[in-house]
Amino acid sequence: MRIGIVDVDGHHFPNLALMKLSAWHKSEGDSVEFADAMFGSYDRVYMSKVFTFTPDCSDYYPCEVVKAGTGYRDYTTTLPESIEHMCPDYSLYGVDEAYGFLTRGCPNHCPWCIVPHKEGSIRPASPIREFIGNKRRAVLLDNNVLASDFGLEQIEEIVRMGIAVDFNQGLDARRACDDPYILDLLSRVKWIRHIRFACDTRAQIEPVLKCIRELEQRGVNRHRFFVYCLVKEIDDALFRLNIFREMHINPFAQPYRDFDNKIRPTVEQRRVAHWCNKKSVFYSCEFKNFRL
Repeated sequence: MRIGIVDVDGHHFPNLALMKLSAWHKSEGDSVEFADAMFGSYDRVYMSKVFTFTPDCSDYYPCEVVKAGTGYRDYTTTLPESIEHMCPDYSLYGVDEAYGFLTRGCPNHCPWCIVPHKEGSIRPASPIREFIGNKRRAVLLDNNVLASDFGLEQIEEIVRMGIAVDFNQGLDARRACDDPYILDLLSRVKWIRHIRFACDTRAQIEPVLKCIRELEQRGVNRHRFFVYCLVKEIDDALFRLNIFREMHINPFAQPYRDFDNKIRPTVEQRRVAHWCNKKSVFYSCEFKNFRL
């Protein structure tokens, strides 16, 4: 079979499902490539879309077309087990890192988050050895790995293997700040670049700051820390962002958008994000003095 792949969101971040589909089809002797609507000829085309705000692909393919992903508000379609546990085809995107989930789901029920709705509570997904391949670095997509005993066991394995990692969805500091075992474990990890935490409410400020203090005492440099901050209520967001600004800890502002894409960021939410996420501006002026 000739298989065409369409990453509707673009190629800026590898699509894990598409890499697994590519690996499976290649193992079956099929050819796989990013689809070319003008010059390509395919027996089947897979389209995957993660974000609801991404415009759909309008290309026409005169063959079987399979569309799936949260971007299509499809919260039930999953890969068959035989494909889910394939080592992804990293050559599809030409990436140097492995990508995968150690765990799926989350025990929290944050109203702005699609994960509990789509994946349910926390559960084991895959051991690191299943998808690391020959890579020495891994980008891990877990939503709350510290809430899982299996996840913690896999972090121990990552430390033993000497793999550098990035938990790119952000860690829940509330799970770590009062747990010496988790703090010690995080201090032993090789980080690709950042240790990412989430701070979406004022209640999360102190756990994040405590984690940072504890990890600094364990030898982690402050430049490693990175904090995701939800921007919903402007005053609340600025309160959190300014705390991290004063401490020279890099936050990343994410304007609120509901997972059905019915509520879009306001002008003021976007202004806050623009101010925060351009670091030369963020550290040179307060938001009240910021003008686009």
